[in-house]
Amino acid sequence: MTESEEEELFLSLVEPMRSMGLVRDGETALFSFRALAGGVSSDVVLVEAEGREPFVVKHSIPKLRVAADWRAPVERAAAEVAWLRVVAEIEPSWVPRVLGEDRESHMFAMEYLDPASHPVWKAELAAGRVDVDFASEVGTALATIHAVTAGRPEIAAAFANEAQFLALRLEPYLLFTAGKHPFLAGTIRDEAMRIAGSRIALMQGDISPKNILQGPHGPVFLDAETACYGDPAFDVAFCMNHFLLKAVWHPEFTHEYRASFDAMKTAYLEGVTWENPAEIDRRVAKLLPMLFLARVDGKSPVEYLPD
Repeated sequence: MTESEEEELFLSLVEPMRSMGLVRDGETALFSFRALAGGVSSDVVLVEAEGREPFVVKHSIPKLRVAADWRAPVERAAAEVAWLRVVAEIEPSWVPRVLGEDRESHMFAMEYLDPASHPVWKAELAAGRVDVDFASEVGTALATIHAVTAGRPEIAAAFANEAQFLALRLEPYLLFTAGKHPFLAGTIRDEAMRIAGSRIALMQGDISPKNILQGPHGPVFLDAETACYGDPAFDVAFCMNHFLLKAVWHPEFTHEYRASFDAMKTAYLEGVTWENPAEIDRRVAKLLPMLFLARVDGKSPVEYLPD
């Protein structure tokens, strides 16, 4: 993003911030803005002012920042806010507080969590600071969210975001990859269609170490733009896949990554109450190699593995 683009972005935040009650007339000059790195699907800006708690404003963009042409509905910001609020009712410490929402602008504001106390799990894993107990906590939290939302028609209706999930997950990760691998195409497409037709529990859709903060009281989940009512096995496989990918990236930590993989899986399955744990375990196992291939040769390959 160029300096002029950043300035334009910052100016575009003022009215939505005012509509959210976060800034009053004449107060704008008191605020400083800083674009945060890593926003692939959204502009993410840290807003600070003397005497005020810092907060983050997030704005969905129509074209994602990847090499391929990848577009998605900007209404996904509303899905993220809705997911954060549902999870906050289950356990407030698992998500940042939502401070305001401007649906017309596809923006919302949330509390800022300092990296000093809430490091990104991906960075910790990459550095070899592997906390197996934390992986277990992630599995327990995820199972709890799925258990509380399973079989809830009102939540299914509120998160009928199938078009967004298709654009953000099934097409780029499974269908695009199927198109590049004809020998596997039928199996991958069948799995994508099965997931598309599933209505079991509330998925976050982007459970990845880069979207999980290692907080002092357990995991904090971010980036729920892909939230949709569907098959919770997708969330589990999506996250566990990253332990496999990181073992390729940092083979010296393979033992620790495998221990985290096993710990998360065990903790998650212990919390499965809405179906036979063996059934969801089977679906996760089937989906894992497809997602691994997708993150190597799909529309959104991980940035840390060589071509």
